Amino acid sequence: MKAWVISKIVDEITSEINSMELVELETPELFEREILIKVHACGVCHTEIDEIEGRATPAFLPIIPGHQIAGEVIEVGKLVEKFEIGDRVGAGWIYSSCGRCEFCLKGLENLCENFKATGKDVHGGYAEYFKIHEDFAFSLPENLKFEECAPLFCAGAIGYRALKLAKIKKGDNIGLVGFGASGHFVLKIIKNLFPDSKIFVFSRTERERQFAIELGAYWAGDFEETPPHRLNAAIDTTPVWNPPLTVLKYLKPVGRLIINAIRKEETDKESLMKIDYKNDLWQEKEIKTVTNITRSDISEFLSIASKYSIKPEVEEYHFNEANKAIIDIKSRKIRGAKVLVI
Repeated sequence: MKAWVISKIVDEITSEINSMELVELETPELFEREILIKVHACGVCHTEIDEIEGRATPAFLPIIPGHQIAGEVIEVGKLVEKFEIGDRVGAGWIYSSCGRCEFCLKGLENLCENFKATGKDVHGGYAEYFKIHEDFAFSLPENLKFEECAPLFCAGAIGYRALKLAKIKKGDNIGLVGFGASGHFVLKIIKNLFPDSKIFVFSRTERERQFAIELGAYWAGDFEETPPHRLNAAIDTTPVWNPPLTVLKYLKPVGRLIINAIRKEETDKESLMKIDYKNDLWQEKEIKTVTNITRSDISEFLSIASKYSIKPEVEEYHFNEANKAIIDIKSRKIRGAKVLVI
């Protein structure tokens, strides 16, 4: 099979350097309860940049990245019960967990010490074929195409987990800090589940701010711009420290900042020293982080996406354009979700 692999870590991705290589590999062999998926679409995520640049170090190299996978079953292990050949299925960041530790038993398998991440700890979906245990695969919504389903498995589902952690209520003011693939999903979720809430979007680029207004945001501005109303909660999806810490001052008392990022860039850590305790954190404000994702997050979000027909705005890239998609994310050329079509 053809697959893109990360073969080395680089200091910084540039348009002059191909960050991944297209190679020929053996098609994966199945264990008894695994399924083989013919990948039709795989979402492109900023996490791939973090892997290539060494902030989220892959378990081994070379490795196939990609953790937003949509396709169809073409082979099943002899003990598989949940899927049949021809079923439309997908997989996300959670590849496996132990199922036995204190966190797994509490439904917090995202915190399992043996959590394995698709495309980081095991081979992922930037390939023609992908295998996974049947218990960690999911049926796709029938009313969405493969390209529309792929971003549901990370940008959508992890955004949904962040929204749950924000504990918002009807009529709350919600800030979205950064407006990439996950941010635009969260906006669509809020518009359906909390139609009385006002959504405030913070972004560096005019393109993203205009896109947010087109999708129904109440207000959009730069990070340093003061919104017209204070916020009950804010969800950050940026790779750096300054934006979410700047937005802290806009939170109401007991407001929550949810940081939804696998890593923050070390070059920006001096921003942490700029927190003004009285203005930014006092009055029982909270900061909480999102770590990984659970199967229930994915399952619940797929149900919501199907019920409300929540579709991502998709920018499609041919399979051969994987490096271009990565460069475009790095350059903030973002409008919704980017997807490799295979």
